[in-house]
Amino acid sequence: MNNLDPNTAKYMINARITADGIVDKPDVVGAVFGQTEGLLGEELDLRDLQKSGRIGRIEVDVTSKSGKSEGTVRMSSSLDRVETAILASALETIERVGPCKATLKITGIEDVRVKRREQVVERAKELLSEMMKQSKSTSTDLADSIKESVQVEEITSYGPDKCPAGPAVKTSDSIIVVEGRSDVLNLLRSGIKNAIAVEGTNVPKTVQELTKLKTSIAFVDGDRGGELILRELFQVADIDYVARAPSAHEVEELSGKQIMKCLRNKVPADQYIEMSGITVNGSDDPGKKQVRSSPKEEEKEHKESNREPRNGRKREEPDRRERFNVGARDKFIKEGEKHKELRAPAESKEETVKEEKAEPAEEKDAKPRTRKTESKRSKVLSPEQEKYRDMLLDLSSTKNAKMLDANNEIISEVAVKGLHDAIKTGPEGIITIVFDGVVSQRIVDVCSEKNISTIVGTRKGSVSKMPAGITIWTKEDLY
Repeated sequence: MNNLDPNTAKYMINARITADGIVDKPDVVGAVFGQTEGLLGEELDLRDLQKSGRIGRIEVDVTSKSGKSEGTVRMSSSLDRVETAILASALETIERVGPCKATLKITGIEDVRVKRREQVVERAKELLSEMMKQSKSTSTDLADSIKESVQVEEITSYGPDKCPAGPAVKTSDSIIVVEGRSDVLNLLRSGIKNAIAVEGTNVPKTVQELTKLKTSIAFVDGDRGGELILRELFQVADIDYVARAPSAHEVEELSGKQIMKCLRNKVPADQYIEMSGITVNGSDDPGKKQVRSSPKEEEKEHKESNREPRNGRKREEPDRRERFNVGARDKFIKEGEKHKELRAPAESKEETVKEEKAEPAEEKDAKPRTRKTESKRSKVLSPEQEKYRDMLLDLSSTKNAKMLDANNEIISEVAVKGLHDAIKTGPEGIITIVFDGVVSQRIVDVCSEKNISTIVGTRKGSVSKMPAGITIWTKEDLY
């Protein structure tokens, strides 16, 4: 007897059988052959069709429960549609299986070729996709691939600590401090060759010394690990700017476009510390940048004349704030003294005598400090400065900035994060900026370019070059 392979059949007849009694598989097969014999003539006799291989074996799956039997019947066919439909309808004429009354119902005729066609289509899609990937290597792709491989091969080891670095770290005026070797490789793929890796939270001495000599940008991951490495860098290294990968992303997985965007959006280190609320105590190394936790500590640091600034140049005066704003401060001191003499000259004189008695001998000769103390106590402000003070109070904790014209009217209000770009591309006529943030060298430089004469911020950061014609006011000066 020839059996039709279901894989070569055209159609599959599916039926369901129920019997009022317990029956087995041979009983069902016998009933199918016996009760359809001679029903459709010699051309569609099941036995002859099975012998010739035009129909396959009858597959029966039957179970018995509570004195009744149920199951499925499947039969493959290579006949045409009409003959297969006739054969399927003949199966429904079965009324008994063995001694039991039974019913056989056709549930469907499945076209096997449809499934095969779907499989062919899906496989064809996969093959076409593979072909397209293989043929995608155009001349441009080949050039980019060769360029990338050369750039990756350019990674070197720098310094005694063998830190992974790009080839331009030694010659470049600035460096980008990243976390690991894979970050350096990713930056090399984007054409950035001045990156160096710290490889962990224990910052190598090589990186510490290098940040003191060059402008340094800390470019770390946007996760908890990146924040910890930033704090370590603030303590032991001299970081000028901070760039972060997007939240929950790593530098090594960024595309070239994302890397350039992150580096363009870098912020000064002092401003980042202020915005993030980071409080990290610096070390006692005079070459390292000190991250201060309060204005009092900052003032104390400024008064230590033997400490070198972050750019390596010796200070000419103990207090940079006093050097830059000495003219404006002396003006306030004179106004305060005049105001006090008009109100209570005798009282002012007596108070000055008491202060001189209370001061140590070494501080009596420090005239600028005594006058500064008196001016702080008087705090006589002009209407213009009072307006700046009120604006600064309104902006407190908002991280926003206001840009004013010559009449102190607000032209626009922006976020501190985008203040630099807003000043650079903003409208003409801006004379004053008031913002809730740190006055950094970057802000001072762009204000000088745009002829902005007055800068008002919460406190003053590291400003090593003070352009002429710019006045800086902070909370300490106005409150």
